[in-house]
Amino acid sequence: MRWSGQELGVEQSGVLPGLAKLNNLVRSVQTPEFAGVTFHEVLAKSALNRVPGQSAMPFGWTINPYRGCTHACTYCLHPDTLITMADGRERPLRSVEVGDEVLGTRVHGRYRRYTTSRIVAKWATRKPAFRVTLADGTRLVASGDHRFLTVRGWKHVTGRMSGSSRRPYLTTSNSLMGFGNRGREVSPDAFSEEYKRGYLAGMIRGDGMMLRRTYTRSGGGEYVASQVGSAVKTASDLQVIAIDPLDEVVDMLDLTTTTGDFIANGVVSHNCFARPTHTYLDLDAGADFDRQIIVKVNVAEVVRRELAKSAWRHEPVALGTNTDPYQRAEGRYALMPGIIEALASSGTPFSILTKGTLLRRDLPLLVDAASHVPVDIAMSIAIYDDELQQSIEPGTPSTRARLATVSAVRDAGFDCSVFLMPILPHLTDTKAHLDEALRSAKSAGATSVLYSALHLRGAVKPWFMQWLGREHPELVPQYRSMYYGSNAYAPKAYRQWLGERIRPLISAHGLERGREDPVTGGVRSSALARGPATWRGARASRRPGSDGVAVRTELPDALNLPHDPSALF
Repeated sequence: MRWSGQELGVEQSGVLPGLAKLNNLVRSVQTPEFAGVTFHEVLAKSALNRVPGQSAMPFGWTINPYRGCTHACTYCLHPDTLITMADGRERPLRSVEVGDEVLGTRVHGRYRRYTTSRIVAKWATRKPAFRVTLADGTRLVASGDHRFLTVRGWKHVTGRMSGSSRRPYLTTSNSLMGFGNRGREVSPDAFSEEYKRGYLAGMIRGDGMMLRRTYTRSGGGEYVASQVGSAVKTASDLQVIAIDPLDEVVDMLDLTTTTGDFIANGVVSHNCFARPTHTYLDLDAGADFDRQIIVKVNVAEVVRRELAKSAWRHEPVALGTNTDPYQRAEGRYALMPGIIEALASSGTPFSILTKGTLLRRDLPLLVDAASHVPVDIAMSIAIYDDELQQSIEPGTPSTRARLATVSAVRDAGFDCSVFLMPILPHLTDTKAHLDEALRSAKSAGATSVLYSALHLRGAVKPWFMQWLGREHPELVPQYRSMYYGSNAYAPKAYRQWLGERIRPLISAHGLERGREDPVTGGVRSSALARGPATWRGARASRRPGSDGVAVRTELPDALNLPHDPSALF
């Protein structure tokens, strides 16, 4: 299907209710290139956003061409995969819905135990398929990115030992956690209703799923299997005996649940976690940030008009402070070239903060813009452990790809700062991790590094704590003591401790920082020394020492500049 053939219209029943607030909605678009994502194209009435006066941000204006961010969903399963519901019954993945209660797990003390979990989001995608076969006959069809729980932790179906695709992955030495499905095929369609009733009866009366449980009588008088509270263990042989590519791209589905996992064909399966945003449009707290993207298709035209007003004072504009301007959708909509041209031609200095490697596409435009106005560029690279980065930032460019983009920015003649934000207490604050992060940034050509400790605001806090409880339950007590109640920032004592640890490392790697740059609101700019009177025609900052100016930027330790919610993680 082509983009031009995907016009749904404002009156289309598929348009989400909250979008009624957008009286400037042009159309809603879906396309196979972004399976499961809906782009809501709007005509923006304004583009320049003033930062509140009480804000600590070192800039006064922002532009956000997108609201929401297309981080790719990395997990998915075949639609016929059997999902264990909270009452012990099984239903194919294609038939479960948002709001259904399924069986999930939580770590309690020393053990992982089964618990009730609720589905909060569901979506479709198309990906190359792999079949995982277990010793007891259990078969699972999933994408290579999907993760299952093994006795050695979460592992992807496929991966590599080295390179940018390095990550934990299944091998025939791994055994999965769960109870298996005793040789059942993926598709339940081959079984009659009579067979299904018999299977359920055996499961309830005879522990047919090899799972210890207690039984309670439902209001209807039938026995219902209750797994909640039982430890995750099995008598089945769930060792992986084969992982076979199916050599085809197939339709797949995935869920988001309140526990971050569910039981698929009798084994514990990871799901794509969601970030609660978009509440201004009444969008849910599931995956809407990734799946319902607001696109201001006329943003360049509006920016050009606003910058042409006589009242515009050519104050610095920051891009990437809310949502990433170089997310994947920018490859389709190409909004940034028009914005860059409008800012440069009007004599407006600007800065860009991004995680997106698509920035490389516009480097020639940025070089030209820098001949007219100061331009500052920064990359957000917070995590330098591949497994942790994939766990907490699924679908974003890898750390290695972002470091390569830093090198490309430097090769184009720009300074490039790295935002080491946020540093996660007890996860990325070790001397070894910080030293490796700074070494990597320096090797890529970074000219300065800014850091801050994790802060958790509003609806982001419960999402992060859910992730932490699933992936690192041993750290939950420490985080609760640090971010209790309405506390958004790490305690002052921790921030001071972190500063004492990282500042000597920053100095050792030659990545020291100075004060904020009032010209661009960016990281570092030679234009600062020239003053506002020479903004027009000034060259942006180049290689260190190229003009004898070494003005650097430092933000308060507690200050974070998230360009999208996932920048917090």
